[in-house]
Amino acid sequence: MTVIRDRMEQLIRAKQLEIVKAMERFETPVSAQTFHLDEWTRDDPTEGGGISAVIQNGHVIEKGAANISIINGFLPPAAVRRMRADHSSLIIPENEDDKLPFSVCGLSMIMHPKNPKAPTTHLNYRYFEVQNTDGTPQAWWFGGGADLTPHYLFEEDAKLFHQKHKDALDIADPEYYPKFKKWCDEYFYIKHRKENRGIGGIFFDDLSNKDPEVLLKMCEACFDAFLNSYPTILERTINLPYNDEELRWQQIRRGRYVEFNLMYDRGTSFGLATPNARIESILVSLPQHVSWEYMHEPEKGSIEEKTLEVLRHPRDWLN
Repeated sequence: MTVIRDRMEQLIRAKQLEIVKAMERFETPVSAQTFHLDEWTRDDPTEGGGISAVIQNGHVIEKGAANISIINGFLPPAAVRRMRADHSSLIIPENEDDKLPFSVCGLSMIMHPKNPKAPTTHLNYRYFEVQNTDGTPQAWWFGGGADLTPHYLFEEDAKLFHQKHKDALDIADPEYYPKFKKWCDEYFYIKHRKENRGIGGIFFDDLSNKDPEVLLKMCEACFDAFLNSYPTILERTINLPYNDEELRWQQIRRGRYVEFNLMYDRGTSFGLATPNARIESILVSLPQHVSWEYMHEPEKGSIEEKTLEVLRHPRDWLN
């Protein structure tokens, strides 16, 4: 394994613990609910494994997970051919029986708060490396992002979340934020609903156009951007009063979340199509309580309608 690969693994292990600690801080004063740590390995232990940190039925977090995975394996020539479109340095093995070793490590997180005034959030950062037979990297790239999904929009929360992530990306390149913000809006678009899953954030993939050291530091800064924004947003929102109608709206919006994850999300689709995949880890992102109502539209002039309008027309939160 390379130095960058090892340091990314160290980073995701550390940030998983930081995220768990930050979220448990909201739970422990009022309940005994904590994250359950579940360490697992693939059927062949040499192929790696991971640690799932999951909370359910918390006082603040109804369902949440911060999962890391560290996977090793081999890519057949057909898979290398598909990847080569984005990574020209990949060398396709001449023999169809030859395979290239690969390694991927990442952290994926989702939080669904109980209070409908508190937004759902998601992040994922990963590092993928295809290696020569001697273990040196043949191609590598980073991917990931973070996004916010409010059911009730508070503009100061959207601005804080976006500003912190812009600051993190600026460490590597000031042009990244507008590009990755647009990419996020496009990626989390629910085509059949003609609306976005949330108010966006950042999203990138196949990123290898900088020194890997720079991009690793950027990923660390992005983790910190989340830790310096989402807990603040929770502090503002978790104790706001709410009623049954607002819970109903939350569950309808969660239905949109489920639709996107099961129909469009590439990570979910890839995981479900992978032989011997750990299904519990793949579907842990889904909320616990969800609702679908026929032809539902919010009342004219309501805060629900105003939130939906933003989801249908993404905004620039920083200008």
